Amino acid sequence: MAAKDVKFGNEARVKMLRGVNVLADAVKVTLGPKGRNVVLDKSFGAPSITKDGVSVAREIELEDKFENMGAQMVKEVASKAN
Repeated sequence: MAAKDVKFGNEARVKMLRGVNVLADAVKVTLGPKGRNVVLDKSFGAPSITKDGVSVAREIELEDKFENMGAQMVKEVASKAN
């Protein structure tokens, strides 16, 4: 069984908030009538170009597991609200 990495207090909140902000910054450029294109690099095949915020959010996977936890929480909440 792998060891668990546990963080408490402000350190945990800061890392998770950083992940939330990364996801929000990536998605917000696609919003509105002046929404910009985003290039998504896939592990297979050619990269895709999209203006769809949902597609951009789905592709977000962060290296740091606590930052990734924050980004995944936002995706989960968004899918439940829709």
